[in-house]
Amino acid sequence: MSALVVHYSYTGTCGRVAEALRTRFGFEGGEIQDARPGRGTWRCVLDSLLKRKPPIRYAGPAPDAFDLVVLVAPIWAYRLAGPMRAFLAERRGSLRQVVLITVMGGKGAARALGEVTEILGRPPAAYLPMVAREVEDGSFVERLERFRGDAAGEPPGSYRPAFVSTRDA
Repeated sequence: MSALVVHYSYTGTCGRVAEALRTRFGFEGGEIQDARPGRGTWRCVLDSLLKRKPPIRYAGPAPDAFDLVVLVAPIWAYRLAGPMRAFLAERRGSLRQVVLITVMGGKGAARALGEVTEILGRPPAAYLPMVAREVEDGSFVERLERFRGDAAGEPPGSYRPAFVSTRDA
């Protein structure tokens, strides 16, 4: 199974998670970027609160060429980050199987999962909520091991959904 990790990261935290997925599991990578960078933190928070879909650029392989797309997104103000919301709205029809990983300060996982489910019209195959302190201290890597395929021979980059949680981390 071919897998692509697509992330949006304003501060670099989600970028660390995406990089760990690429290096540990051999996934390819893509990045969502603000089409108008430098607009500030308050704009990001307002985009989240108001459920806006800001203009974005996507740098990476075409998601429709992959069996699995792992989305790594921040949660701001208890909601999915606006740029990830925009990406999902633009590409929902070309995403076969989706896994969602969110990074938050403390709460908002259930709401973000609901937003993704609403946009896609179906829930992700698996969901892994994380808190930022796990990424900062490196303990998140242990949780990513849940994304490992069956040890009995699945090739690098393969994925077998094994963990779904709707609770806040």
